[in-house]
Amino acid sequence: MNNLDMARSYLRQAMERVRHAEEALTNGNYPYVVRQCQEAVELALKAALRIVGVEPPKWHDVGPVLRREQGRFPAWFRERMDELISISRSLRKERELAMYGDEESGIPPEELYTRVDAEYALNSAKMVLGLVEKLLKETESRT
Repeated sequence: MNNLDMARSYLRQAMERVRHAEEALTNGNYPYVVRQCQEAVELALKAALRIVGVEPPKWHDVGPVLRREQGRFPAWFRERMDELISISRSLRKERELAMYGDEESGIPPEELYTRVDAEYALNSAKMVLGLVEKLLKETESRT
């Protein structure tokens, strides 16, 4: 399996998480939306790295690697790089809270997240996914 095959697989997995996030938003399960969107963004950005031939890191926020390797990406993708890095970092910070809540203060996830949080996460994940899908299509058309 090559990098493009892996990237396609990551994108399929990311799309599935977005689908589940949309369903959870409808049901009012806002922490789950945030968690699924974090995973979708992580997978999509790791796919982007694979598309340009970079082995993704084994941690959740790939922003620093995107920044370091930004010269490998086309100009239109680099123009959105700061936004992609910011989304990756901000959703990474929510990963555990969205699943476990704030265990120190005893606040469950349902009390931490609002519909606004969930919609931000979902819109961000969809935007990231759209950019990475475009990157994959462009790359496939050249090979």
